[in-house]
Amino acid sequence: MLAAMSVLMELNKIIIRESVDSQIIVLKEVRGERRFPIVIGSDVAAAIDRRLKGLAGSRPMTHDLLADAIAQLGGVVDRIEIVDLQDHTYIARIVLKQGDREIALDSRPSDAIAVGIAGSVPILVAEHVLAAACE
Repeated sequence: MLAAMSVLMELNKIIIRESVDSQIIVLKEVRGERRFPIVIGSDVAAAIDRRLKGLAGSRPMTHDLLADAIAQLGGVVDRIEIVDLQDHTYIARIVLKQGDREIALDSRPSDAIAVGIAGSVPILVAEHVLAAACE
């Protein structure tokens, strides 16, 4: 289930700057004050913002497609885990439940959040990653 050394986080804010391609999301500790930014692309920032607001496009975007495929295959997104930090890159996974099966998909944190955010999926960050990010 949940790793003992993981911290429950929430999406605190999305910073969208139209003059640059890199956008920022900020994760904040649910039961604490630690927070850290993650630099993401404009397309994923827009997808997160759109999914948070419940806005549907005329056609499904990539994150909508993945969420729908998971649901059509009888799965649910159980949680998002940010498990490591390697060479200034966060390593995440989307953890799915399909009946009694648990399936972990390697993912960028931004894509995992874009897929799970509409369903209020928990975001867990390994303590060692949070400690390194908050230095």
